[in-house]
Amino acid sequence: MKSLWEIYIKVPFVVKITTGFILGAIVGIVFGTNVGFLSPLGTLLLNLLSLVALPVIFLTVVLAVNQMNVTQLGRIGGKLIIYYTATTAAAVLIGLSLALWFAPGKNMILPNVTVDKPVMPHFSDVLLQIVPKNIFAAFTTGDLMAILFVAVIIGMAISMMKFSPDKPMMEYGAMLDKMFTALNIMFYKILSGVLLYAPIGIFAISATAFGSQGLETFKALLTFTAIFYLGLLILWVFVYTAFLKLSGTPIVNFFKQTKDAYTTAFFTSSSIASLPIAINAAKKAGISDKTANFALPLGAVFNSDGGALRMGVSIVFAANITNLNLSVSDLFMIIVIGTLLSIGTAGVPGAGLITLSAVLTMFGLPLEIVALIAGVDAIIGMGGTATNVVGDIVGAAVVDRTERKKTA
Repeated sequence: MKSLWEIYIKVPFVVKITTGFILGAIVGIVFGTNVGFLSPLGTLLLNLLSLVALPVIFLTVVLAVNQMNVTQLGRIGGKLIIYYTATTAAAVLIGLSLALWFAPGKNMILPNVTVDKPVMPHFSDVLLQIVPKNIFAAFTTGDLMAILFVAVIIGMAISMMKFSPDKPMMEYGAMLDKMFTALNIMFYKILSGVLLYAPIGIFAISATAFGSQGLETFKALLTFTAIFYLGLLILWVFVYTAFLKLSGTPIVNFFKQTKDAYTTAFFTSSSIASLPIAINAAKKAGISDKTANFALPLGAVFNSDGGALRMGVSIVFAANITNLNLSVSDLFMIIVIGTLLSIGTAGVPGAGLITLSAVLTMFGLPLEIVALIAGVDAIIGMGGTATNVVGDIVGAAVVDRTERKKTA
């Protein structure tokens, strides 16, 4: 038994979770809805990852911010927002272009289902939500934007203490820095234990997803799914690779070093839960601790390339089903609005549903389209989440290279 456990530990993480996913898919297809009893095993994995993710996100941002001065913090943040805007716009444009070319949904009939229209958060509500009433409320609700806000102000306070001319204040700052570093190391130790269970959880997630939806559901929307993944391929091969090449980052080595991050994101469909793994992978790829610890949590909130691409395909898909002709000005508005909404709602729970529903309503398209797409949501979500994570790490790599050139 001990030797089997040692062999299991030595097997590469990617191999373990890929095997779990494939076996789960086979079991789900063969036994169908009878595999529903496995669902708690998948939920357990997501709960464990979320349990570790929030403290790790908080601690890494605190540590990242307290290593930077205010000017450096603003400079890195500004570069990241420009990068997010560019890649998100490219993602929407790619999705629209492919969907217009292949015309998915031409021969589809809208199913007789209804969907409740989600409430779009008001801009002022989003701003107020960033600042929590108390620190504990941010963690109990799992509000990532509020947690990031708290982490940034604590990090800035520690930074000011560390570099204070007052010696006792400087010592207190150094003491706090050590404490947060120790806590961060502790949670990463816990994460390493959680990842040993990950293949079992991914097996359960895969089995229940395939078992509940079945092959027929996927076949019905095969064209939509194929176009979406073709769009992701173009985004990865041309957009992300171009950014890496322009920044001088070794492309093959980058994707090799970050494979744990995007495969975990793919199989769990949760960019937040896989964020600690993404931060580790970014550091393996040569990105500095300071940039990785700040850029990746920020990207998890503001960057959603996969969701933006899905929206581009979905709008044309919906228009084809309802025989709506989109003008050039309509397409331009979709790109602009899609970019803004994807950046602005990336950190909101159910962001994809909120964004898609908002744009569908804007163009007078039925919200039932959301339910139709939900048939392949599991497969779409996996590719979209992996793309979000890769996009975040590419952005961190690009910014890190420019910062190093500046200090060289």
